[in-house]
Amino acid sequence: MRITQGTFSFLPDLTDDEITAQIRWALDHDWPCAIEFTDDPHPRNTYWDMWGMPMFDLADPAGVLAEIDACRTAHPEHYVRVNAYDASLGRQTVALSFLVQRPTVEPGFRLDRAEGADRRIGYTLHPYATERPAGSRYGAAGNGRAPR
Repeated sequence: MRITQGTFSFLPDLTDDEITAQIRWALDHDWPCAIEFTDDPHPRNTYWDMWGMPMFDLADPAGVLAEIDACRTAHPEHYVRVNAYDASLGRQTVALSFLVQRPTVEPGFRLDRAEGADRRIGYTLHPYATERPAGSRYGAAGNGRAPR
C-alpha cells in the first residue's frame, strides 16, 4: 500500500533534481525548510521526529538536500519528508510538505469497523507497521509483509 501524505503524494517518487527544484521554490518564497522522519506514518501522527533543526538560515537548496541525504543514510527504511514554513502572517505555518523517501515495503493499514448504539458506525485505522517495536518496523527486522 502506498502512503499518500503531502503535496505530491499522487505523483511517482520525486527525483533528487525534482526535490531540489521544490526546495528552491520554497526558499525563493522565504520559506525555511525542516526535515522529519518516522516509521509510523499514521495519518494522525503529525509529529514526526525532526532531523536536526529547521534551516532558517539556508538559502541554497544544496544544503537542504545534503541534510536530506544524511537523514536518508541514517534512516534508510523510514519515511522522510520536507516541510517548508511560511511565517509571513506572523505565525509559523506549514506551506509545503512532501515525502522524499519511503521504506522499501509499505505494509499498509487495516480498517476496523465497529457498530455502536443508534446504528452509528465507527472506523479505526490500524497500521500493520506498529505491530513491531519502533525502529524495527521496516526492512530487515521483519518479512515486510502485512499480516493476513
